[in-house]
Amino acid sequence: MEETMVIVKRGTNIESKHAGSIAVMDSDGNLLYGLGDFTKMTFTRSALKPVQTIPVLQSGAAERFLMTDKEIAICCGSHNGEEQHTQVVESMLFRIGLQEENLQCGAHPPYNQAHYLEMVRKQVEPSAIHNNCSGKHAGMLALAMHLESDIATYHYLEHPVQRKVAESLAELAEIQEDQVLTGIDGCGVPNFSIPLHKLALVFAKLANPDKVEPLSLRQAIKRITHAMLQHPEMISGTNDFCTELMRVGNGKIIAKGGAEGVYCLGLPHRGIGIAIKVEDGNWRAATPAAVEVLKQLGELTLQEEAALKAFHTPVIENRKGEVVGSIEPFFQLKAVNNIH
Repeated sequence: MEETMVIVKRGTNIESKHAGSIAVMDSDGNLLYGLGDFTKMTFTRSALKPVQTIPVLQSGAAERFLMTDKEIAICCGSHNGEEQHTQVVESMLFRIGLQEENLQCGAHPPYNQAHYLEMVRKQVEPSAIHNNCSGKHAGMLALAMHLESDIATYHYLEHPVQRKVAESLAELAEIQEDQVLTGIDGCGVPNFSIPLHKLALVFAKLANPDKVEPLSLRQAIKRITHAMLQHPEMISGTNDFCTELMRVGNGKIIAKGGAEGVYCLGLPHRGIGIAIKVEDGNWRAATPAAVEVLKQLGELTLQEEAALKAFHTPVIENRKGEVVGSIEPFFQLKAVNNIH
């Protein structure tokens, strides 16, 4: 069962608790550490985006449409809707000969509040290009165009684009496709539920794909992780956790979060993948847990830990800006016997 993973303090007293589960796997499929129910079925949410981008490269679509590393990175990102993001998505759409109207992700205001307030001041309505998933959708459109399949239904489960995503996930997770549960994500495309430790295995293989077959899959993964590490600003945005974590990690940490308290990490130099699930789905518990896992695995220097302090132990302020509490990790990873 899930264990307490993060606590919320008011003063020095515990006010709330967030339970959760964690799995740490290596790329050979060995479970190294765990917490809670590390085999529980878990919807991958936006942590799946690097996998959803694999067919774009493996198929040859990225090469055909001359996709840059920055464009590949934003396919993997949940961007903040800043101009640096929307310009990249617009460039992708232009090159494949499509328009914003072809995106099936729907619209929402930019996550970046400063940019959103500027849009409000200028009376500019949010559109699909501002959706945090617009990069992923642009990549899927490129794949649909390359496959010469219907671009209006690329988000349907039975569409060739989504079938290729499901195949990539099953291959990396080492499970049969009929063992994968399906649902619809917030942006309208299928999302998949797999055991949490299998999600950690996926990120271990993203971190170290040297034994992944076939060669085309291995090469696609290497290009994706290179792009993410080269352009962390495309994964989320200014002052956001994914971006800052990869910047601080300086090439040693691949990071991607998802809704409902999902967070995944890959450590290329160790071939390790980490999957975290906050049981109640509250995002405020995900970032402290992620930093704490890295700390317990010995991945952070004192300087790196200090740079991530605002995410590791965020403070709680009252309406006057006074610090009245904190959010803190409250767990110890446990060595786990391997499971099969």
